[in-house]
Amino acid sequence: MGLSFCFGAIWCSPSDVSGNLKQKQIGILFSSVLVVIISFIGGYLAIPNILLFPILGFLTFCIAFISIYGFRASLISFSGLLALILSFAHTSKTLEVYQYALFIGAGGLWYLCLSTLWYFINPKAQTKETLTETFLLTANFLNVRRELIGEQPDRVSLQKQLITIQSELTEHHETLREILILSRKNSGKSNYHNKRLLVFILLVEMLETAIANPVNYQKMDALFKVQPELKIDFQKLISEISSQLHAIAKNSRSEAFPSNKILTEQFKTLEQDILKFKKEDHHKDYERYLMLQNLLDYQSKQIEKLKKIKWLLGNPVLTSEDLVNKDKMKRFIVSQDYDPKIILRNLSFKSTIFKHSLRLAVAVMLGYGIGLVFDFQNPYWIILTVIVIMRPSYGLTKTRSKDRIIGTLIGAALASILVFIIKDPYLFGGLAVVSMVIAFSMVQKNYKASATFITISVIFIYAILQPDILKVIQFRVIDTVIGATISFITTRWLWPAWSFMEIGNNITDALKANMAFFKSISTFYQNKGPIPTSLKVNRKEAFVQMSNLSSAFQRMAQEPQSKQTHIDDIYELVVINHSFLSSLSSINTFIQNHNTTAASNDFKQISDKIESNINTAYTYLKLINFETINSKVGTPNTKIDDFNFSANQLTNIAISQSNNEHTHREAHLVWEQLYWLYSLSEKMLKLTSKYKID
Repeated sequence: MGLSFCFGAIWCSPSDVSGNLKQKQIGILFSSVLVVIISFIGGYLAIPNILLFPILGFLTFCIAFISIYGFRASLISFSGLLALILSFAHTSKTLEVYQYALFIGAGGLWYLCLSTLWYFINPKAQTKETLTETFLLTANFLNVRRELIGEQPDRVSLQKQLITIQSELTEHHETLREILILSRKNSGKSNYHNKRLLVFILLVEMLETAIANPVNYQKMDALFKVQPELKIDFQKLISEISSQLHAIAKNSRSEAFPSNKILTEQFKTLEQDILKFKKEDHHKDYERYLMLQNLLDYQSKQIEKLKKIKWLLGNPVLTSEDLVNKDKMKRFIVSQDYDPKIILRNLSFKSTIFKHSLRLAVAVMLGYGIGLVFDFQNPYWIILTVIVIMRPSYGLTKTRSKDRIIGTLIGAALASILVFIIKDPYLFGGLAVVSMVIAFSMVQKNYKASATFITISVIFIYAILQPDILKVIQFRVIDTVIGATISFITTRWLWPAWSFMEIGNNITDALKANMAFFKSISTFYQNKGPIPTSLKVNRKEAFVQMSNLSSAFQRMAQEPQSKQTHIDDIYELVVINHSFLSSLSSINTFIQNHNTTAASNDFKQISDKIESNINTAYTYLKLINFETINSKVGTPNTKIDDFNFSANQLTNIAISQSNNEHTHREAHLVWEQLYWLYSLSEKMLKLTSKYKID
């Protein structure tokens, strides 16, 4: 009974991840139901191997296929797979099968109660943890941005770092939205959650402001080469903002937050140096002064947001004016679709999850067969390794296979030494528990280290149960190597799901989201008035889709070179989308924080040209089959009209019509970015039109 309870709790724990309490509870409950059903079926799998193999494969496929319903469903699926595989490891000799299954279900319910109780004891824990990680990632993002304006930086490498950090930040933002918005909706007005929600909104805006780059790096380098003190001033200020975000993340008490005095002094120094530059070069280099002034303005907005964050975290009570409209916030949450028709739509080799489920079923049957043929001590270790390692993508499976083997070898070596030194079984038990806790805490951050501590924990447990521990270690290593090898081979050659087959969808989704964001910005700039919620929603969607595209490209870059079809062109499309979003963020940040002039006819004309180019490029992308374009590259088949104005000409026209410096800054930033957007749309149109469509 005790073991059954333990198994039930362990198997249901994977679905206990950060998020809304209700969804966590539903996830754990579904895991409990699934492991009861699987354990009941598994209790009757002591049948001839001729019948066992197809049943094992069928059950593996069905359980893995649950993952089509999203991330939480994939964790429930993993619980079911663990229950299936470990039903081979333990068969109760004193309980009936149905009793054993029910006690496992009771263990899952016990874990559900414990998880819920812990939430009410410490309801702020997951919010604090996720928000702290978001602070640290935002600080790291700003720090990399600082390095980009350094002395001869490796901008390609730094840009890749930015894309990786941005993807992580987007994931944390999604988690925080679920925690803060849904919790707030269900629990009413909570001062703690309201403050964290406002802090989260400011962190999102800080990310957008950091991405918004109002000038190109060539102009910046040329300016900083002759005015190095300005570069140093900007770097010091950005570094201080990053440092203060780190400090806020590590201190829960507002009294320990860094003072605003340093920020104010560094900002004033930078401001004075820019004014000095203006007086010295006003007539011959006014455009550079406007660029510096816009850069200064962006840093000013970052400082304001940072000060507001510190004020929110230190202010005990919020007024009604500080609260965010609950109904508007619901629009930022995308609900998972659980329509049964999704199952039918994914019963096809076009579905990545379908191919993964089929591949996993074959790998499990193959692993179990090898374990039986060679009469291994614990053949279920092989298929357990397969379950833990195999992922839908080739790159991640390859990395986890390598990390699992290395971690197991290191763990086996360390455990062997400790087993010979230590003879106390109670100490074995204590070290096993400590190792298991460390392993679970590191599984997301360092899988190699996690595998090391899991191996140590397992060996210590067996050292208590069996005297011949060296034999256990031997089979543990052999089974892990076999399981990892099977995982790699089947992922590589059995119905592989290469990223180039799907990256076209990621590119079109990112382009579509960017286009919606651009339309919202253009409409707001022309109509003025209050900032519409639709603009913020479209901004969020653009960032999410850009993160998905970046992740898809990273997976593609990890795959064999023979499968990286047209990776240079695809990389260029990714960079164009990223630059497009950066430029949109630049305009959006400026027009939301300043009183802008009326939109001119030139603005409307250029906006229409950009929209037309993007719509045409989107049409081409939808028609391109990235699986079959190996020999279909030609010259661009779309004639693109030359643009009649340069950004400088447009800026000069706008500046000549006004003597107001603020208007000059607006003209410089908006027109430069608008021209840059047009250039990007033109480049994307040329790139997509060169693929000949059958």
